[in-house]
Amino acid sequence: MIRLRSFAATARQARSWLAAAATVVVSIGGGATVFACPVCFAAEETTMINGTKIGVLVLLAVTLVVQGAFVGFFLYLRKRAKHIADVELDTEWSELQRATR
Repeated sequence: MIRLRSFAATARQARSWLAAAATVVVSIGGGATVFACPVCFAAEETTMINGTKIGVLVLLAVTLVVQGAFVGFFLYLRKRAKHIADVELDTEWSELQRATR
């Protein structure tokens, strides 16, 4: 138990040092120009920027549709497994009832 506590304390220290280092790096080199590409920084709304925004939205939509399809597939499998289990239970129960007569 003592080793777990010391490990947790060490992990907490490492996280705090990492957060401090990240804060220093961002504050030193993190001006607004670092976060924007040269085309988008201080640019007006042009067709290139609008096209980029639409492209990002399309990529997000495709990603969400694929993830939704996975979720739907696994929900279908769960429903099908429940149905098969119910059918097997009903079959077994009817066989047991016939055997007792």
